[in-house]
Amino acid sequence: MRLVAFVATTDLERSHAFYGGVLGLDRIEASAFANAYDVGGTHLRVTLVERMTPAPHTVLGFEVDDVTATLARLGVEPVRYERMDQDADGIWTAPSGTRVAWFADPDGNALSLSAAGRNV
Repeated sequence: MRLVAFVATTDLERSHAFYGGVLGLDRIEASAFANAYDVGGTHLRVTLVERMTPAPHTVLGFEVDDVTATLARLGVEPVRYERMDQDADGIWTAPSGTRVAWFADPDGNALSLSAAGRNV
């Protein structure tokens, strides 16, 4: 069994500019219904929907070596959350030492970047 992840969009071309362009994911399929990307061996399907309301939680997360450097390279704006002790770069450090930053795709889906900390 293999995992396939799904995220919704109301505009496939706009989402491809983000997932393929900004995030640099390799598109492996394009149709009138979805764009599919290979993400380290996992397939991500960005599926066209007529209407959507973004979920109030993270829908996709990406593990990276350096959250600060990845945020800068991608040029995405970190999302800040009340009651989260995020640093000047918008990064929260979990009790385990894992560093996490959140950002949104063009449809408002919450995505995250995380890098394992020393205490993990």
